[in-house]
Parts: sequence; C-alpha cells; structure tokens
Amino acid sequence: MALDDQDYGHRVEVELFWSVSGGAIADRGDVSLPTPVPPAAALVEATAQAGLLCEVFGSPFRPVSFEGEWRTEAVVALARGMYESRNFTAMSVLADALEDAGCSNDDILSHCRGDGPHVRGCWVVDAVLGKT
Repeated sequence: MALDDQDYGHRVEVELFWSVSGGAIADRGDVSLPTPVPPAAALVEATAQAGLLCEVFGSPFRPVSFEGEWRTEAVVALARGMYESRNFTAMSVLADALEDAGCSNDDILSHCRGDGPHVRGCWVVDAVLGKT
C-alpha cells in the first residue's frame, strides 16, 4: 500500500503519539516509520549543538566588542594558523597572547581557555582576523 506525504505524516503522528503515550507500536510492514530518539540521546545532541552555536556565535546575551589594539602580530599569527590548519589546540596560547596585548575581557579569555569544542568559525578567532 502506497502512502502519499499527507497520509505518511498522519501515520507518523499517530505512531509517535502512541509511542510517547505508552501504547505499543505494531509492526505494520506497509510503511517505514522513523525510530523515536530516546530522551537521553536527544539531550546529548541538543547540548552538543548548543555548544557549537556558542562556539560560532558567542553569547547572544552578552555581546563582546573586540578592540583593535588586541590584534598584535603574535595574536593574528596564532589565529591565522589555527584558522588555516583547522587545529584549535592553541586556543589557550591565544588567550595568553590576547592578555599580553591588553585584553582583560573575561568572555573572550574564558572562551579561549574553555574545553570547546573549538571549530573553524570560532567567534574569537574570527574577531581577531576581522571576519565578523
């Protein structure tokens, strides 16, 4: 039996309702339904995605202005090297270089010294390189 998109959507909705409400999902065989994600796995995924969003965009509740005098030769070289190599293991070294350049912003320094994950598109590295 073939289902159109609307019928499939309704079937998924009904099946998910029964799975959430404790009803058993019977093996229908006529339609392939998505496997519900366990709540613990969904929480892990949501936490990981939130971490990546904070890595790329920073905190939307505490915007940070990046001062031009913090862009010393050493700071820019470190940031450029990480950006081009996609290796962000030197983030704590970048924090030290920014501190040496006069940066005392706790959001910037704690982000650089944090566990990450640090990825290309990091808001601090992009700010150093003038990409924001």
